[in-house]
Amino acid sequence: MLLLMMGNLIILPVGITFFRDENTPSWIIFNVVSDTLFMVDLVLNFRTGIMKEDSTEILLDPRAIRQKYLKTWFLVDFLSSIPVDYIFLMVDSLDSEVYRTARALRIVRFTKILSLLRLLRLSRLIRYIHQWEEIFHMTYDLASAMVRIVNLIGMMLLLCHWDGCLQFLVPMLQDFPSDCWVSKNLMVNDTWGVQYSYALFKAMSHMLCIGYGAQAPEGMTDVWLTMLSMIVGATCYAMFIGHATALIQSLDSSRRQYQEKYKQVEQYMSFHKLPADLRQKIHEYYEHRFQGKMFDEENILGELSEPLKENIVSFNCRSLVANMPLFANADPNFVTAVLTKLRFEVFQPADFIIREGTVGRKMYFIQHGRVSVLTRGNKETKLSDGSYFGEICLLTRGRRTASVRADTYCRLYSLSVDSFNEVLEEHPMMRRAFETVAVDRLDRI
Repeated sequence: MLLLMMGNLIILPVGITFFRDENTPSWIIFNVVSDTLFMVDLVLNFRTGIMKEDSTEILLDPRAIRQKYLKTWFLVDFLSSIPVDYIFLMVDSLDSEVYRTARALRIVRFTKILSLLRLLRLSRLIRYIHQWEEIFHMTYDLASAMVRIVNLIGMMLLLCHWDGCLQFLVPMLQDFPSDCWVSKNLMVNDTWGVQYSYALFKAMSHMLCIGYGAQAPEGMTDVWLTMLSMIVGATCYAMFIGHATALIQSLDSSRRQYQEKYKQVEQYMSFHKLPADLRQKIHEYYEHRFQGKMFDEENILGELSEPLKENIVSFNCRSLVANMPLFANADPNFVTAVLTKLRFEVFQPADFIIREGTVGRKMYFIQHGRVSVLTRGNKETKLSDGSYFGEICLLTRGRRTASVRADTYCRLYSLSVDSFNEVLEEHPMMRRAFETVAVDRLDRI
């Protein structure tokens, strides 16, 4: 149906406008097949399920489908499916006195205008393409954006095609007056290819607002057609610019959000006249922390159900869970409870994550990086991926017993003291595991 509709929307205006003899076998076959299939499609729409707007449920009740279709698209589809040509063809075959009189009065030529009702099939094309857009949007954002861009360009080209046919159809219905562009360019008896090419060139010149074609319009008909083309062209141009801008921005909204955020940071650093080395550290921090993309992750996760949130957090922290012996043999419920309360943090080389003697409010899990644990006796203990630290003062409710310094860029997850106690109250066995490790570390210190 998509291919047939596209063929109709392209071929019908050309046939109606540039071919005076529309009773050739090929033209009749094309129209008969098209009209028949569109009438079948019209009937099938009374039996086609409709997706409800407020849910994924499909409406399958024939009476409800019929009522909804009659209230929405039935009239447009019915008008576009009327076989106008064959009604007049049957009248022509009667060869009656009335018909000969009508032909003499040039009334029959208005069958061409009635035939343009078939162009209302554009509504079906838009509906079906919209369904394809929804399918692509559910799978790939890039594919969805490309489909929308192609649709927009295709719609503009189709309007140019229709406008080109209209530029020739109106003078043709007037029997080519002497002041029309066709007569001035001596194209009345040229082939349809030449006529169409010049008509399309004239239409695109108007629509793109770059000129009037080969010459400026003189007759009133040409003047009004030119104004119509310019209005349609300017509207299409504005729509194209707006849609293209929105599509480009929507392709990577997270990167755009990051760039806007970092511009604010740059202006902040400039306003406070921060030194160059500090600006460089801030720049490197943002690069490692956000990696060129920024999301409101807390808000996104807050809108999801608990099972979905747990699945996402478990997937995001899968490398941490895989590298951490503490989680390897732990209760899955404990692991999930801990993961949902973690907060992601980034530290730069030489940053002190923990300072000895301060009140401890967090413990840390190392996803990636290496840190040094520094004690009063100048002992250094290295910790890397899969290790954790800072739990001692959370268990003892005391002050930090050592300092921890980042040796490389460290990607850590922190767990606050309140979340720590809340999780261990639900899993007392894990408190003993933490206490065992804490006692061993205190002995070494």
